[in-house]
Amino acid sequence: MTARENIALPLSLQSVSPKQINPKVEEIAATLGIEQILDSYPTEVSGGQKQRIAAARALVHNPAILFGDEPTGALDSQSATELLDTMHDLNEQHAVSILLVTHDPYSASYAKRILFIKDGQIGTELVRGDKSQQDFYKEILDELDTFQD
Repeated sequence: MTARENIALPLSLQSVSPKQINPKVEEIAATLGIEQILDSYPTEVSGGQKQRIAAARALVHNPAILFGDEPTGALDSQSATELLDTMHDLNEQHAVSILLVTHDPYSASYAKRILFIKDGQIGTELVRGDKSQQDFYKEILDELDTFQD
């Protein structure tokens, strides 16, 4: 399937009329900066673009919550930062709640609230508050040092 078809799939499954699907796909593609690759196939796009297509597919039907399991795991640092920035914007501008599972402290530093889980138990909670991302990242690293002991 092309990126366009892939993104449209959830709407098709929800029986959204074909006349409504394309404008919704175009809108979310513009939001994620992938409108130029909508007619491309997976073999023709980068890993970061594939992640954005997957994000668009998840967001095209305006969910209240987005679940991500290591969404930056297969990305280079630039693509990971772009995806995290996009997710942050979706949270701030479109009121999409995001539940993210990650082992990456940098990805976690984008969050407003972090729960550390070890052996199935919640160990510590960190709240970003007014801290900068860099300060929160340092706090996460400090907590990881104590949490792993």
